[in-house]
Parts: sequence; structure tokens; C-alpha cells
Amino acid sequence: MKNRDSNSRLVYSTESGRICPSCGKQAAKCICKKKNTHTSPRGDGQILVERSTKGRKGKGVTLITGLTLESTSLRELAKELKQKCGTGGTVKNGTIEIQGDHRDLLTEHLNSLGYKAKKAGG
Repeated sequence: MKNRDSNSRLVYSTESGRICPSCGKQAAKCICKKKNTHTSPRGDGQILVERSTKGRKGKGVTLITGLTLESTSLRELAKELKQKCGTGGTVKNGTIEIQGDHRDLLTEHLNSLGYKAKKAGG
């Protein structure tokens, strides 16, 4: 097995289990996860609340971008906002997505929490 293809890599070993593709260590002893969890997403300080239907087959969601929070506190804020609207949602790449058009409600709630949020788009 010395002639490995440059695109191939070890993913699982019967002796040690899952292998991290980045660092090549066991998944339990991976150092890549620890590096990535402590980084905070960079925002420009401008919190925008906008509506988007792109890539959702016409279904509208409210996007909240520009928050400079850690991933755990971002998920907690998303949970609070979802409960406020009574709908579902998710956090993707530092952006909170709430199902439906709730721009007015979310902008008011974020401003009452101390964030300087404003509506974006039409």
C-alpha cells in the first residue's frame, strides 16, 4: 500500500476506530476540533435582519447576519428567537435562519436585547 493515490486517505482503522482526515489522529484525540471551536465568527458589527427565499423553493426565511457571538451563545440566541416567533430555524455559518417572515418582530426583539439591528431588503 505504499503507492497511495494523492486523493486517498485513511478514514477508519480497525485498531483505533475513526481517523480525523485533517490531522490523521484518532477522532477522540483530534486536535483540529479543539482549534475550530474557539474561533468566533467575524462580523462587521452591522446586524441585518432580512428575508430570503433563495434555494428554498419559494419558502421564505428570515436571516440574521452580522452577530459576533461564539457558536454556543449564537445557538442560545437562535433558540430564544425561535421561541419568540413560535417557529423553527437553524444556525448556519454564523447566520441565524428563522422560518417565515418575522423581520419586524425580530428587529424589535434584538433592539430590546441591546443589539443594534436593522431591517435589510424590501
